[in-house]
Amino acid sequence: MTNVTREEAERRAAELRDLIERYNYQYYVLDAPSISDEEWDRLFRELRDIEERFPDLRTPDSPTQRVGAPPAAAFAKYRHSVPMLSLANAFGADELRAWHDRVARLLGVASFPCVAELKIDGLAIALRYERGVLVVGATRGDGTTGEEVTANLRTIRSIPLRLHAAPADVPEVLEVRGEVYMRRSEFDRMNEQRIAAGQPAFANPRNAAAGAVRQLDPAVTASRPLRFFAYGIGEASPPLAAQTQWTLLAALRDFGLPVNDQARRFERFEDVLAFCSAWESKRHELDYGIDGVVVKVDSLAQQQELGSVGREPRWAIAYKYPPEEAQTTLLSIEVNVGRTGSINPYAVLEPVRVGGVTVSTVSLHNEDYVKAKDLRPGDVVVVRRAGEVIPEIVRPLLEARAGKDLPRWELPRHCPACGAEIYRPPGEAMAYCTNSACPAQLREVLFHFAQVMDIVGLGYALCNALVESGRVHDVGDLYALTKDDLIALPRMGEKSAANLLRSIASSKDRPLWRVITALGIRFVGEQNARLLARAFPSLDALAAATVEQLQAVEQIGPKIAQSIVSFFAQKPNRIVIEKLRRAGVRLEEHAPERPTDGRLAGKVFVLTGTLPTLTREQATQLILAAGGSVASSVSKKTSYVVAGDAAGSKLAKAQELGIPVIDEAELRRLAGAS
Repeated sequence: MTNVTREEAERRAAELRDLIERYNYQYYVLDAPSISDEEWDRLFRELRDIEERFPDLRTPDSPTQRVGAPPAAAFAKYRHSVPMLSLANAFGADELRAWHDRVARLLGVASFPCVAELKIDGLAIALRYERGVLVVGATRGDGTTGEEVTANLRTIRSIPLRLHAAPADVPEVLEVRGEVYMRRSEFDRMNEQRIAAGQPAFANPRNAAAGAVRQLDPAVTASRPLRFFAYGIGEASPPLAAQTQWTLLAALRDFGLPVNDQARRFERFEDVLAFCSAWESKRHELDYGIDGVVVKVDSLAQQQELGSVGREPRWAIAYKYPPEEAQTTLLSIEVNVGRTGSINPYAVLEPVRVGGVTVSTVSLHNEDYVKAKDLRPGDVVVVRRAGEVIPEIVRPLLEARAGKDLPRWELPRHCPACGAEIYRPPGEAMAYCTNSACPAQLREVLFHFAQVMDIVGLGYALCNALVESGRVHDVGDLYALTKDDLIALPRMGEKSAANLLRSIASSKDRPLWRVITALGIRFVGEQNARLLARAFPSLDALAAATVEQLQAVEQIGPKIAQSIVSFFAQKPNRIVIEKLRRAGVRLEEHAPERPTDGRLAGKVFVLTGTLPTLTREQATQLILAAGGSVASSVSKKTSYVVAGDAAGSKLAKAQELGIPVIDEAELRRLAGAS
């Protein structure tokens, strides 16, 4: 469009914006694409070219702005004008009926119409539209305050940047509530691609979706297959004409927002119960996860009359499904070897479908765990997926064992990978292979090193191939690999080899705490490694430290100190460090990692539970940036325990010791980030 006037460009840009958003709606919301990908790309490029030539024609709701923001340093807080309430739970038909009867008494009626909606297993968000244009997107947070993640939510193509209605029909302000999620099929494809690239797979679609929404770089969010379902509203000014939840869903759909098509309206409560029961058995037919059904009073006037108690509305409840269980045969109990030499038992099962997936192996953690559950090869066992993610054996069916001579399982005496003796230190749960050159350990050690040092492309399969080839005997050998070494490996081409060598070379300048973590010293994870890197300016200084000097570091106790001293006393470990030194790996700290005069200087924090808006890593970085430190366990040295949802034993320990317990909001205030 080199010869067009500005007026012609303005008309064409408006036309293209409408066309592209219409095609997006057909593809991502209706699942009914009407043009080819090539045609869509052509239209998008034309719009982008117009906006580059006439920058003032670039509007906030333009499709080109879905990935148009630079990475954020941190997320701003967003206060919801109408709180995003959490839901009370009903476990079973009796509890759901009790809720119905309680609401009926409050309303003074015998019964009332309900709307039942599938409870999508994703991340709750709010979208604020002003005059029909998306201006703010935020996470739920604690219900009152969330994180402003507008740039990330703009990348989700099923979220309209402008509502599909004439300006006169759109409220001045409309806040839409809904759930960001991933389809199972798209999640599986994404994980396959990550594994092929040597990246770790995500645990489940919900965690992957939540993590994607909180990425500081919108381009990363855009690369994830996120989708959205709308289920309600917050602020609406002026109010919508809808008088019921059912017509509200229809209004949202008319605005171009995706609404789950399995929602149903019922006059009779018995039909609500039947709906909930039916979906419990067929939920895995869906291409997205659900963990129950949300039942709502249909009348919005009755919802207003009922109000809420605490942070829960009286007019809605979540009918939660129990973890799905199944029975199968425990064929055998095997062991594998971890990177520290730990002997890890696992169950080999007759394959069984549980929670929508086929389960054939389950971790059994350690010898004591197996004995406490009295699991024996040949048992019929009950299996479930805890949180619908991690498979576990609940118990053996003792009645099925009757008449069978099933011997108790015993821990092997020798390592299955190298034949060395297995030793269980007194007072410890884990047993260990005594051979530091065990090939099974080496595979795990290499993989751990690659993950911590961020060596892209060095996945588990390649670690295994390097060990089997005899080219790598320890992590130091990674830096001596040549292109010819790599090309000789199965499924390794020249381009992949060159990329991996570049990634290995770039890992040489990682900070000292990463090197300490990557070495795999027993009991030394990331948090302890950070503390050690700040106390000892080089790996040589750490290697020369005595037990007493190490214990002088906050949170480093005698067990950890002795493990560090023992590690550096072993000749093979010293040889590895010399290899790293000769290769040019950074073994000293260039600059202090945290300020010594920050608002949290001298304060020790322990994190427990799931925080409303911060991941564990983000919370740690917030504390470190303000001069504080993070410990992995609660002690008398702990200044504060930061507790979120599902806080466990650390919270109880803090209460026992009288240590202040704070939430995320208070942590932000202390750090000066609120």
